Amino acid sequence: MKRGIPLLLVCVAAGCEGESSSKPEVAEASRITWLQNQQAESGIDFLHVTGHDGVHLLPEAVGSGVGVVDLDEDGLLDVVMIQTLPGSGTRVYRNLGEGRFESMMSLGAEDTIGMGVATGDYDGDGDLDLYLTNLGRNLLYRNDGGGTLTDVTAAAGVGEPGFGAAATFFDADGDPHPDLVVVNYVDWTPELERACRNAQGDPDYCAPTDYGRPTVDVLYRNNGDGTFTDVTAASGLPSAPGTGLGVIASDFDGDGREDLFVANDTMPDRLWHNLGNFQFEDVALVQGCAVDNSGTAKAGMGVTAADIDFDGDLDLMVCNLSGETDSVYRNEGTHFRDITANSGLAVVPRGFTRFGLGWVDMNNDGLLDLFQANGRVGQMPRRYSEDPYAEPDLLLRGLPNGRFETVETSWAAATGRGAAFADLDNDGGLDVVVNNRDAVPHVLMNVHPDRGHWLLLDVREAAGGPALGATVTMRVGDRAIRRDVRTGWSYLSANDPRVHVGLGDIDLAREVTVTWPDGTRLSLGDLDVDRIHLVRPPVDQSEAGAGDAAD
Repeated sequence: MKRGIPLLLVCVAAGCEGESSSKPEVAEASRITWLQNQQAESGIDFLHVTGHDGVHLLPEAVGSGVGVVDLDEDGLLDVVMIQTLPGSGTRVYRNLGEGRFESMMSLGAEDTIGMGVATGDYDGDGDLDLYLTNLGRNLLYRNDGGGTLTDVTAAAGVGEPGFGAAATFFDADGDPHPDLVVVNYVDWTPELERACRNAQGDPDYCAPTDYGRPTVDVLYRNNGDGTFTDVTAASGLPSAPGTGLGVIASDFDGDGREDLFVANDTMPDRLWHNLGNFQFEDVALVQGCAVDNSGTAKAGMGVTAADIDFDGDLDLMVCNLSGETDSVYRNEGTHFRDITANSGLAVVPRGFTRFGLGWVDMNNDGLLDLFQANGRVGQMPRRYSEDPYAEPDLLLRGLPNGRFETVETSWAAATGRGAAFADLDNDGGLDVVVNNRDAVPHVLMNVHPDRGHWLLLDVREAAGGPALGATVTMRVGDRAIRRDVRTGWSYLSANDPRVHVGLGDIDLAREVTVTWPDGTRLSLGDLDVDRIHLVRPPVDQSEAGAGDAAD
C-alpha cells in the first residue's frame, strides 16, 4: 500500500510497506557462500514466540533482540536470545567452542514482554552484566562470575516500567563507570490497541502514529557503588519525545564526549549532543541527520555507525521500512550528508523491511560490508514462504568506490528482528545471530573460503571489563582505520565488544593506537595479524609499548 491511504489502513514502523517487484540481483562475481546457517548443528534450539492469537498487538511486531557476551570469561561469546511471550523465558546459551552451544539458563519475568538486551560492566568487577528491556519493568542482571547472574534491578534503581526498546551502556561523563540510556517506543497498553487493516483490507498491525503517544527516553547516571540515579528530567531528553527503536552512543563530533543517536519510528531521529555534566541537546536537524534529503522522517529501526570512508570520523546508517530507502549519512566533520543514493543502497534494501544491521567486514578485505536482517511488519503476498511476514536477509559487499553490491540472500526466509555480530568461534571471521519472530534463529557462521588477514583487539578497562567508548586507530596499507569499542548497535541487540579489523593480503597492522574514554592513550606500534590481542590501559601515562597479547 502506498502513502496517502487513509490512516486506518496502516502497518507498524512508519506507514505502509510496498511490495518489491523481484528478488535482488546477486553480483555474478560473488556467487559463493559467505555465511552458512548452522542453527540446527549449533545447539541453539530457542524458539521465539509472540503468542499471537488473531489480535494484532503492537509489541508482537517489534520484538525481539539477541545478545552475545562472554558471561563466564572463558574467551568464548555466549548467546542471549530474547523472548517476547511473557513467562516463556529468555534463554542463555553457553559457547562450547567451534560453533557449538548448550542451554545455560532462562531469564526474564512473568509479567514482562521481552524486547532487547544491553551489556556493560556496570559494577566494575571485570565481567559483563546484562540489562534486558521489556514492555513492563526492565531488568538488570549482575554477573557474579562463572556465568552466575543475579537480578539486582531494584537495588540498582533501573527498573524503568515503560515500553523499553534499545538500550546501551556508554560513558556520558568520562569516569570509569558506564552510564545507561534506555530508548522507549510508545506509551502503550493492550487497552489502547486499535483495529487497523493492511493493503489487502485484512486486520493487521497499527503504526506508532495511530496511538499518538510518543515517549521520553531515560538516562541513568552510574553512581559507582552499584546503583544508578535517574537524571532524565534535567538531561534535556524530555524536550523531544519520540518513538525510539534504535540507539547508538559514539563521539560523532570529536569533542571527547559520547553523543547519542536515536532512531525514531515515523518521527525525526535525534542526535543528542553531549554538552557535559549529563546535559544533552538535540542537534539532528541542524546536523542533517534528523530526516532524509527529501525531508522525510522514515521508519527508523536499526542503527549502526562506522568510519566507512577512512577519514577518521563516524558515519551513520539507519534502516527503514519496505518502500523506503535506508538513510546513510556521511560525517563531514561539521554536519552529516545523506549519501544513500551514491552508496548503492537506495534500491535493493528498499524492497525489504530491515531491522538488525551492521557495517562489518565479512570477507576481511579491509572494506566494510553490510548485513541486514529483514522481516515484514504488515502482511503481504507470500513471496518467500508461507509466512506472510517472512523475508530473506541481505548481505551486501563493500566496494572500493564506496558503493555496495548484493552478494548473498540464500538463507531461508524468516521474520528477522534483532541481529548480533560476533566472532563466535574465534577464527577471525565475523558471524551473525538473528532472532526471528515466531521461529528458530539464524546462526550464520562465516564460511567465506577466501577471507583475508584479520585482527581482534580485546580492549579492556583497568578493572578488566570492555573499555566501552575507547577508540582504536591503525594504518593498514595506505588506509587509516578507525574502530570503536561498543556493544550497543544494530536493533535491540548487544554485539561482540572486541574490535575486528580485516586487512586483506596485508600481514602487519602499523601504528596501532588505543585511546580510552578518559583520554589515556597507548601506542602499540605494529601488531602481528591473525591473532586476538588483549589490551589493557597503561599503569601510568609514561608507559609505552604494546599491551598484553593473547591468541
